[in-house]
Amino acid sequence: MTSPTSGTGPIGAGSEAAQAAAALKAEAAKKQAKDKDLGDKDTFMKLLVAQLKYQDPSKPADSTQFLAQTAQFTQVEKLEDMISMLKGQRMTSAAQLVGKTVSFQDPLGQIQTGVVSAAKLNGDSEPTLKVGNTDVELSKVTEIQQTTT
Repeated sequence: MTSPTSGTGPIGAGSEAAQAAAALKAEAAKKQAKDKDLGDKDTFMKLLVAQLKYQDPSKPADSTQFLAQTAQFTQVEKLEDMISMLKGQRMTSAAQLVGKTVSFQDPLGQIQTGVVSAAKLNGDSEPTLKVGNTDVELSKVTEIQQTTT
């Protein structure tokens, strides 16, 4: 059985339609990956509840195993909280560098110097500083100086 196609445009509408479709597909894949990450916690809880709900009353689940699963779930939640706090601290550190003169190692391994004009955080990556026309990862900064006016 074939699936119906949407009739939103003429057949062979050109590369713009193909590019738009590819962009939508890529965005949907990113969202699905993010939803999967969030779903893992929910899936764990659903499995745990189902395990308790459908256990044999004459053979109850081992309480030590149940406690171990609960502790493991709590650990995962706490680690996620710590990761979020770490990202926030790194962004705060990067933001405090705006207006300061920094030295950094460029991709060729040479030391460059410039004034930080902006700081940004791209998804899960480390903070990036805007120095002149160059984006510099925070980890590449080797020296920070107070900008003299």
